[in-house]
Amino acid sequence: MPRYTPPMRILITAGPTREHIDPIRFIANRSSGGMGQGLGAAAIRDGHFVTFILGPVSISMPKSAKRIDVETSREMHAAVLEQFPKHDLLIMAAAVADYRPTVVHQTKVERGEIQTIELEPTEDILAAAGAIKRPDQRTIGFSLVDRADLARSVEKLKAKNADLIVSNPLETMNSPTIEAILLWPDGRSEELPCRSKPLFADKLLERAVALFATA
Repeated sequence: MPRYTPPMRILITAGPTREHIDPIRFIANRSSGGMGQGLGAAAIRDGHFVTFILGPVSISMPKSAKRIDVETSREMHAAVLEQFPKHDLLIMAAAVADYRPTVVHQTKVERGEIQTIELEPTEDILAAAGAIKRPDQRTIGFSLVDRADLARSVEKLKAKNADLIVSNPLETMNSPTIEAILLWPDGRSEELPCRSKPLFADKLLERAVALFATA
């Protein structure tokens, strides 16, 4: 039996993005999509409706969820803004690239042709969702930072108009476990010891549902 009623419509992003240099090279990271997988599985088990927006993930995802595949940060930005108005909750678990090349070469760049790659910032997807968020919607983001840099996660929480930020260390990426501190806009925090991502997903969904107590 689902633990919560009524069921939520949950939008989950997961995996890395690829920012192309030329037709065969790109800038990316080693995110597998494991956190999104755990969140989606837990949400479906609890009876919620799940939509995934996925970068190039390297693991399988729950098949009963709606799935939208993207590759670049620009594509993920467009997909989130199109889908978020149809959902109650956005969980931005994707490891979106912070920068992309300003020029994408249409043919393979040969050795010695360029020495530098100029970069530009990518879209801030969580902030964009926070800017269009209705009073009945909630957003949750992840902040991958050095263990000693909690202040940066607090800044992200405010700047992105998020309802909850998961501050987790760099070691979380592509790891089966996660150690995190949950941060709320009212100054509350909750430190969660290291646990598997599926167990963490259960805990985070409990906290997500609680966000709607003030809806």
